[in-house]
Amino acid sequence: MNTADFDFDLPEHLIAQVPLEKRDNSKLLILDSNQKTMVDSHFDHIIDQLNPGDALVMNNTRVLPARLYGHKTETNGHVELLLLKNTQGDQWEVLAKPAKRLKIGATINFGDGRLTATVVEELDHGGRIVEFAYQGIFLEVLESLGEMPLPPYIHEKLEDRERYQTVYAKENGSAAAPTAGLHFTQELLAKIEAKGVKLVYLTLHVGLGTFRPVSVDNVEAHEMHSEFYHLSDQAADSLNQVKAAGGRIVAVGTTSIRTLETIGSKFDGRLEADSGWTNIFIKPGYQFKVVDAFSTNFHLPKSTLVMLVSAFAGRDFILDAYEHAVKEQYRFFSFGDAMFIQ
Repeated sequence: MNTADFDFDLPEHLIAQVPLEKRDNSKLLILDSNQKTMVDSHFDHIIDQLNPGDALVMNNTRVLPARLYGHKTETNGHVELLLLKNTQGDQWEVLAKPAKRLKIGATINFGDGRLTATVVEELDHGGRIVEFAYQGIFLEVLESLGEMPLPPYIHEKLEDRERYQTVYAKENGSAAAPTAGLHFTQELLAKIEAKGVKLVYLTLHVGLGTFRPVSVDNVEAHEMHSEFYHLSDQAADSLNQVKAAGGRIVAVGTTSIRTLETIGSKFDGRLEADSGWTNIFIKPGYQFKVVDAFSTNFHLPKSTLVMLVSAFAGRDFILDAYEHAVKEQYRFFSFGDAMFIQ
């Protein structure tokens, strides 16, 4: 399987730079993977695709203001850090710019010394392990000094940082938003619940590797990044009850899919309370064990996310859907429009 098989042409003007004024005003392309049909709709009509007795599963991770700008203590040179994950204590894995000047022992000051970072390990591709020192509570310091880590294809400044959070974001830890969830409003979720759909939450802290195009020619040679996930006892019980009663498990976004399928693969199709790190790579040929339908945004060409949706609905059908979306001027990527696939 070649990475080039998942490429498509995308005009740059279709990459959404800012969120819509109202979250659920985006377009929704509804795909039936069995009948191979597609219907243009709007996101607030997603409720019509959900049945009483279904479960809607959402990732309640919260994006950290994980981009920090500071100065190297020794030279006063400008340094940018992007926090990826907490490894232990006050140590974090980060992406650093310019990394080549940050050797072990180098220190960086942020916010007039309110926060400092010392490099304790050098990793590949600009990665570093740094140890932070600060007064008070780390997350509060980060909230005051950090900026939201918008993807590199977004060039406009985000006026309201909460628009890069879902309305149900709760658990701090992500370097990027689970963007399929950005379309939901509290009002829409209330209507969905009133219809008899069970709302269930899990956590997967999203890493930047989720959005990167695959750089190898052979898909099988690609190594997935690891991300931390958690599913509670209550959530697992709710989902197993829905399954047992004949309802569908409907995932919001690829992060929810990866969590559910990781746990389902671990427990022979059943869901149990579980936490850990997953590097599951869902690509064509994968047999889904838990997820029956899902919503998702439009993804980067040659990305593992295009491969994931192709595994569910078929590569040719997905690429036809992307071609249709381009023709109909859908908005792409994080602040773009959505698909519902069943």
